[in-house]
Amino acid sequence: MDEGNFNMSMRKFLKQVGVTSQQQIEKAVRDNNLDSGTLKVKVVLTAEGTDLNHVVEGEIDLN
Repeated sequence: MDEGNFNMSMRKFLKQVGVTSQQQIEKAVRDNNLDSGTLKVKVVLTAEGTDLNHVVEGEIDLN
């Protein structure tokens, strides 16, 4: 495995995840007219051909 190529590919993927996730969360907040409180969010990361199942849960303050 080429570590440099792997690192660049992973960074590209994670950037895409971050940008598109933010866009989708912003859209959900707008579409549902949310303007206060807390939005509970969860991300589930899997990788085909592996047993990877990583869950990240959190809250986004809308105040």
